[in-house]
Amino acid sequence: MAPSLEAPEPVEDVLANPLKQKPQLVAPEPEHCPGPESEQAGTADSCAGCPNQKICAAAPKGPDPDLPLITARLAGVKHKILVLSGKGGVGKSTVTCQLARAFATNPDITVGVMDTDICGPSIPKMLGVESETIHVSSAGWSPAWAMDNLAVMSIQFMLPNRDDAIIWRGPKKNGLIKQFLKDVEWGDLDFLLVDTPPGTSDEHLSVNTYLKESGIEGAVIVTTPQEVSLLDVRKEIDFCRKAGIKVLGLVENMSLFVCPKCTHVSEIFRATTGGGRALAQEMDIPFLGAIPLDPRIGMSCDYGESFFDSFPDSPACKALKGVVRDLAARIGLDPKDVMPDE
Repeated sequence: MAPSLEAPEPVEDVLANPLKQKPQLVAPEPEHCPGPESEQAGTADSCAGCPNQKICAAAPKGPDPDLPLITARLAGVKHKILVLSGKGGVGKSTVTCQLARAFATNPDITVGVMDTDICGPSIPKMLGVESETIHVSSAGWSPAWAMDNLAVMSIQFMLPNRDDAIIWRGPKKNGLIKQFLKDVEWGDLDFLLVDTPPGTSDEHLSVNTYLKESGIEGAVIVTTPQEVSLLDVRKEIDFCRKAGIKVLGLVENMSLFVCPKCTHVSEIFRATTGGGRALAQEMDIPFLGAIPLDPRIGMSCDYGESFFDSFPDSPACKALKGVVRDLAARIGLDPKDVMPDE
């Protein structure tokens, strides 16, 4: 007989109370138990005489008291956009940085990037602010500024040494994400882009919970063309639907390779099942565009430089600008106001 998973918690309960830790009970829940995480836990008539009564009564209840503080702190942020993918290695952080750089090419737009990939924070390196540190004042934590209109916050700024591993369990990650939203002096932003790790777990639930009250514009989902990537991206789209996060669109990264010398086009990652465009049609979500594989994007990220400034005429740059214009239209903005035609 094949092994089976432990009975999962109901999805509705996880999404409604994603940050609550189940109390460690000393005895099985009795037949008429109201539930160790319910408002009546430890106080209901049926709790009398239960060995777990004191444990359940002491467990935290109700909404997080910091949610109104987060909402007040982010009151000046117009559009909050998550960058997600169920698959690792598809270029979420790269796409996040390129979107931020693209928005920031307009001097009238102010952008913030929040790096919630706690164990693999690469955003500071890609945006050229790896050596920055966090400054704390009476107003809160000050983000690092990659440009006059591009702010960044990441755990990387807090590490004693750049190569130190972050070996944290879920609750500690959740606590830091809350601090990034509650304590950072984001100020007035047109866009806050939230870079996330792969998957559908702690960090994603935390961000969704903390931002829901202040309003999430939606999510940009990143994939590569091959079915191995699409398999996990389908799960991420399902997560968004169950969590009530609007999918603004799908971006196919590393779509084709265009030789910079002879312009010959090659499929490095073959779209055996139709790639991102087919997936978007299958899942009934918008397709924002396909970004070709360009080694110069990786080089720009390694040096923390702007790909848009260095290679403005490249196919990848033109594709990224197209993605930005389509994304702007999806959130009700005039694309020409965000990314003027050249």
